[in-house]
Amino acid sequence: MSTGTEDRGNAKSGGTGRYLLALIPLIVFACIAIAVGKVMYDQEVHGTDISAIPSALIGTKAPALALPPLDGSNLPALTDDAIKGKLTLVNVFASWCIPCRQEHPVLKDLAKDGRLNIVAINYKDTGENALRFLGELGNPYNAIGVDPKGAAAIDWGVYGIPESYLVAPDGTILFKQVGPFTPTSLKEGLYPAIEKALAKPTS
Repeated sequence: MSTGTEDRGNAKSGGTGRYLLALIPLIVFACIAIAVGKVMYDQEVHGTDISAIPSALIGTKAPALALPPLDGSNLPALTDDAIKGKLTLVNVFASWCIPCRQEHPVLKDLAKDGRLNIVAINYKDTGENALRFLGELGNPYNAIGVDPKGAAAIDWGVYGIPESYLVAPDGTILFKQVGPFTPTSLKEGLYPAIEKALAKPTS
């Protein structure tokens, strides 16, 4: 038979356990908030661009391209021939992607540079929606290949869109941008990569 003292001790122990369990979500939330705050602080104060993420593909040959065209766009399919011998920006986009819409004006500006060939992989989209997207925002692409099941995106190492890859005329991946282009990623990432590629003598 338990005594009153034991009952009070058990109740106190149970109450402490419930109190600690209730604190766990608060502790987890606080850790997440601290981590996010640090990232935002680094990005704001130190100019760190968290969207410029290294890729294992950089320095390697780009995966083969053999994607069918976007019907109704009057643009060619996205094949190896569409990028061969040209400094090319391969952009992965979809009409349902809000950051893609935000990034699109940047791509249109980049398309004005005659040195750069811009092509697209239309990721897990419908033709009708992709055409509407381009009709509303304009078309910066010289070729578009549709990737309805995301198979090509897997080959390119895509895990979130928009993503863009700068590919040298010889097919080597020079630069990868995860997420929409920002002033920092353009200034510190893409533009220097373009200049370096153009300065390199062709064999």
